[in-house]
Amino acid sequence: MGESAFFALALFCNERGGGLYQALYRKWRPVSFDDVCGQNHITDILRYETAENRISHAYLFCGPRGTGKTTCAKILAKAINCHSPINGNPCGECEACRSIDSESTTDVLEMDAASNNGVDAVRAIRDEVNYTPSGLKYRVYIVDEVHMLSISAFNALLKTLEEPPAHVVFILATTELQKLPATIISRCQRFDFRRISTSVISDRLLHIASAENIDINAEAARVIARHANGGMRDAISLLDLCSSSGGKLDAARVEELLGISSSESIRMLSKAVLNKDYSYIFSAIHNVSISSVDIAVFWQDILSFYRDMLVVKTTANPIEYIDCTTEELESLRPIAEEYPYERLLYHIRILDDALAQMQRSGSTKRIIAELTFIRMCDPSLSDDFSAILTRVSALEEKVGLLAIGAPVISAPAAKAEDEASTSKQEKVSTPETKNVEAKATSSSRKPIPYWLEIVENLSKEHRSAMGLRNGSRAYKENDRIIIKVSNSFTIKLMSEGTIKSALAAIISSKEGIAYSPDSICFELSTENDTDDNDLFDTLI
Repeated sequence: MGESAFFALALFCNERGGGLYQALYRKWRPVSFDDVCGQNHITDILRYETAENRISHAYLFCGPRGTGKTTCAKILAKAINCHSPINGNPCGECEACRSIDSESTTDVLEMDAASNNGVDAVRAIRDEVNYTPSGLKYRVYIVDEVHMLSISAFNALLKTLEEPPAHVVFILATTELQKLPATIISRCQRFDFRRISTSVISDRLLHIASAENIDINAEAARVIARHANGGMRDAISLLDLCSSSGGKLDAARVEELLGISSSESIRMLSKAVLNKDYSYIFSAIHNVSISSVDIAVFWQDILSFYRDMLVVKTTANPIEYIDCTTEELESLRPIAEEYPYERLLYHIRILDDALAQMQRSGSTKRIIAELTFIRMCDPSLSDDFSAILTRVSALEEKVGLLAIGAPVISAPAAKAEDEASTSKQEKVSTPETKNVEAKATSSSRKPIPYWLEIVENLSKEHRSAMGLRNGSRAYKENDRIIIKVSNSFTIKLMSEGTIKSALAAIISSKEGIAYSPDSICFELSTENDTDDNDLFDTLI
């Protein structure tokens, strides 16, 4: 292209308001500490140190990606060099601030350790630090992804980092703190960046959308914020992506553009698992496989949903640990209540195993998903210990509904018996009926759920408790625990003080009631206990 043609094209672009498009995350990058969202525990300290001229020689910023580490490093570089800072913030107008913003100064150097991780790059820095800044008060070295440096590079940096010249400041940033040597960490002022909350990200997205004339509602902004997983940069990039399609952005449109599953579809799928609705399950997986949604991403959404159900089922105030609105929490409670605790743990475990398989495989994700859902519907297809606990829990729940020693009565027969008892008892009871009624009313023993789980946990600590695996049963009777075993040798082993105390502690933690070792009694199973076995066989 000739020179005249180039200038003509540039003039045309200027007249049309054209030019290269600037990504929103770059356009809206914070320029002062006050603009940084969700990291007040860090920006307040940096602002104070700058205002009081208490500058450290080395800073270490660590935390997840997109949470503001590099942004805060550049703001700090401007603030300590600013000619007229405002309450610790850079003014943005002086020559020093403008030169750093335009990247025209040679006194602020940003190095990517991922591509410059050798010892030669660090030696070059070590040789340069002795020279005074050419135009600023401080020479600032920003080393991004510092954990990528080699061992020899860390060793070369160590002495300089410990005693740099007074005019040099190091700012190290990393997403993987555990890979840094302790000698490096100990020589820096460390700041831990946190994942930004969904509400903070959502408010920021709505502010940017309003300024950029992007038509998006609060629900859609929240969907983007949740999908960003605590990263502001990722959230703004996703907003940029969604807005490029034009038109109004609501939650359904955002989910379609980002290829994520709605919470309602996942909720319906979890109900289908409970109801063993195989047609719905296969249909749902088919719809995911033919859409733009990656099955692995879809699987992570399902795993998060089951995790939320577990939180709802086990905590008194789940809203503190679940990223959702009050309305979403209330819609989650009913389905969580339908899931037994043991079955929920079993499902989470096999969902996590399936996700690991999907990440290792390429073309078999759909098959893995279908097989996993089938196993979730029918625990008898799995020999996993958590699946066995799920099946036992279902049996114990059924047994718990029956009085110990009472005959098994069908629902219509039970209703007829209730109606007969509320009448004036005109029928004459036979001796056999009286005996059964006396046995049912006198017995206050209730079976202990998850007894096999208690035995399993106790056996890991005390091998002497292995005998309890052989057909033992446990019941609550007033303030006592009655354990029936098949032989006297097991009773002798279990009567030892340490084992008995450990058993009492496990039962107390499960029941939420303090049981002393003296409240645990052992009994030999008798021939009269065979009804229990018959009942289990019937239920199985």
